[in-house]
Amino acid sequence: MYLARAIHFDESDQNVFANPARTGEWCISGGFEFSNWVEEDLTGKQRQAFANGWLGLETSGRVTFVAVTQIEQGELDQLGELLAQHFVDYYGAPDLASARPVALGELQQMQDLCAENPTNTLLTVSRELSDAGVKESYRSIEPQSAGLEQFALHATPED
Repeated sequence: MYLARAIHFDESDQNVFANPARTGEWCISGGFEFSNWVEEDLTGKQRQAFANGWLGLETSGRVTFVAVTQIEQGELDQLGELLAQHFVDYYGAPDLASARPVALGELQQMQDLCAENPTNTLLTVSRELSDAGVKESYRSIEPQSAGLEQFALHATPED
């Protein structure tokens, strides 16, 4: 079973999102946040979140890149409850029982997207407003083979 975690390559997300996701937190598309937005809502950092931000499930922050990784059933169950509570707290769902199927549907959509890709694949999301609402598209960037020497610093005792 796979889902995606937030990943940062630099500090840019700290500058472009009003609330950046934390590195390593589980993420979903989170396009539901923009379901009733219009062009006038797309300004500043909100525009960036709309255009290409994944939703971090713990912070409700946004991130540009996520990486596909394995998730255990227990973790997925906890995320379902966390997202259901988010729907109650922020979107007016009447109770957890009503919110849970919607939350599980959002998680399933992300699992399906991740299942199409090998572990460590990077994913990006792109959104645009259309007459039918928010249109999302996804791009995957395959993991590259890299030797340890590309990342390791080699030092001798004299250094």
